[in-house]
Amino acid sequence: RRPSEGLAFVAVDAAGSVVGTVRLWDVRAGEGGPAALLLGPLAVDPAVKAAGIGSALMRHAVEEAERLGHRAVLLVGDAPYYARFGFSADRTGNLAMPGPYERERFLALELVAGALDGAAGTLIASGRKAKAVPMAQAA
Repeated sequence: RRPSEGLAFVAVDAAGSVVGTVRLWDVRAGEGGPAALLLGPLAVDPAVKAAGIGSALMRHAVEEAERLGHRAVLLVGDAPYYARFGFSADRTGNLAMPGPYERERFLALELVAGALDGAAGTLIASGRKAKAVPMAQAA
């Protein structure tokens, strides 16, 4: 799948080197459930980890998701870190990830109050599919 339209970001340093990235993906919150976004990965170069790049990417990603009309963002991550952006496990109790994960790290942020009301079941990828690229044949 491809990231949600307009929701893949990179941070670069003064030399133009990538120092951070975040992507959001279209999902359904359960079979027939509401549309949502799944955030991840959020990655920052360890050499600049304390520079606030991850926080800046998170704020930008959430603001853009809201501006584009998305209603909820889900992620699996460190609850104390993501709480500063409004994420909590309060709205994920009836939802599940399709693979192994730690329940207490499955978090949500409603960009519109009630966006996840009634959502239940396993997240389902719903975004744009990537185009297949033919592989070169070995000689």
